[in-house]
Amino acid sequence: MLPRLDEIEVDLLARRARAEAEGWLGEIEGIDLTLIFLRQKRDQTRRLARVAPIHLGMPGMPTPGEA
Repeated sequence: MLPRLDEIEVDLLARRARAEAEGWLGEIEGIDLTLIFLRQKRDQTRRLARVAPIHLGMPGMPTPGEA
């Protein structure tokens, strides 16, 4: 997921540069907002990647007459 988020950021930065060159102020504002959300998502993904998964085990099935 992280490499894909990096690709999206590169694309957004290129789109922002184009919008800036063309003077598309509304587009720049939208891209900036998207970049904020993307960077937050990337930070969240990195934090979650550091947390070790918890093994819950295999659920057991009661044998007939046990319940």
